[in-house]
Amino acid sequence: MSIQPRLNRFDLSMIVISLVIGMGIFGSPSDVAQKAGSAWIFFGAWIFGGLVTLCGALTFAEIGARYPSTGGFYKVFSYCYHPAFAFMINWVLVISNASSVAAVALLGAEYINPILLPASLQNNAGTKLTTIVTVLILYVINFLGIKLSARAQNILSIFKVAAILVLCTAIFKSNAPAVAPAAAKAISTNPVTAFGLSLVAVFFTYGGYQQTINFGGDIINAKRNIPKAIVFGISTVIVLYLSINYAYYAVLGIGGLQQTHTLAAKLAGIIFGNTGYKITSVLMFISVLAYVNVNILANPRVYYAMADDGILPPIFKRVNPKTQVQEFGMTVFVAAALIILFFVGSFSAMLKYVMFFDTIGLSLCALTIFILRKKTKDLDTKDIYVIKWFPLVPVIFILAYWFVTINIFLTFREDPFAALWCLAAYALGLAIYYLGVRKKKPSQLT
Repeated sequence: MSIQPRLNRFDLSMIVISLVIGMGIFGSPSDVAQKAGSAWIFFGAWIFGGLVTLCGALTFAEIGARYPSTGGFYKVFSYCYHPAFAFMINWVLVISNASSVAAVALLGAEYINPILLPASLQNNAGTKLTTIVTVLILYVINFLGIKLSARAQNILSIFKVAAILVLCTAIFKSNAPAVAPAAAKAISTNPVTAFGLSLVAVFFTYGGYQQTINFGGDIINAKRNIPKAIVFGISTVIVLYLSINYAYYAVLGIGGLQQTHTLAAKLAGIIFGNTGYKITSVLMFISVLAYVNVNILANPRVYYAMADDGILPPIFKRVNPKTQVQEFGMTVFVAAALIILFFVGSFSAMLKYVMFFDTIGLSLCALTIFILRKKTKDLDTKDIYVIKWFPLVPVIFILAYWFVTINIFLTFREDPFAALWCLAAYALGLAIYYLGVRKKKPSQLT
């Protein structure tokens, strides 16, 4: 049974917004401020990151329009490069996404536990218990059907957008910073390096939208709705991000941003007073729900594509005809996230590894637009989305991500084995692919 289109443009727009807006925007601006060291580098990084993300969104919009397919992020690698290369890149990204789900779910549990659980469970065991229950509840919702999952995602996404807009009103509630003015910490690197390191957290906070091309087979009228949903979703995110970052800066200043990771709590405290902490806890938890839910919805599509190529067993391609759910593939992804949950140390420690894989994967995927244009010339005369300023738009995106990749690689000097582990992960994926190919008959791979 193949996947049938069930999602409309609004559904996909909400998926785009939730794929991008996770927990990052409520904490990562502090990391950006620490790396930037000044207001102009701080805002320059967020503005530049937004423009680059828009270039990426436009690029992926045309990729999605030219090659709409379930598990599109894998499929486009396979079509434009080679199935082995596609598997190598995507198997690492799926593991990376499962790790992110586990880490973000842990953060959400830490926020909500003081409200939900008794004092005896205000510990590591209580946090993991809440995390497991949360993931399993969302798993059940997704198991009941893709349309029900999309409706839940729409509600969570709208609530998340409203929460950011409410937090932005803090600038109208206070005439003075919420903390004592603090001098910005000077940076020890040159401005170019500071800007590059700032972009690591910025691009992480803007990332995620690329997974929308995994829904090519789920979208009604995909060639028209995918690009429009991506552009609308990313434009909304950029406006929200710039607005809340201005609110952070107006209330805390660069010095306060550098010293405060609980940024949303500070703004909520100004708006709601003593109840601000509880309000913030609920907002953070709902943001986590949206992020975890959309990843449970998106990532199994990659398994579907791998099974479609004969690399994974056919069971990963099995779809419930009534609910349009990949029951086995989704179960495997959720199980992976729960297993990783017991090994995750901290989210910040994982950031550079997650971003190293993401920057490489996204830039190489963006490069496929040049190959796709040659292979799908017949679509040029049809009514599909085409980038207006080609090749400038994809080139800006690719070069910016390579710049960040280089900066991340330079930070690996602090841990000599970090780069080795990253390269080993790719090598292992390549080995798994060829091991799987050897077990298949040639007829199964054609």
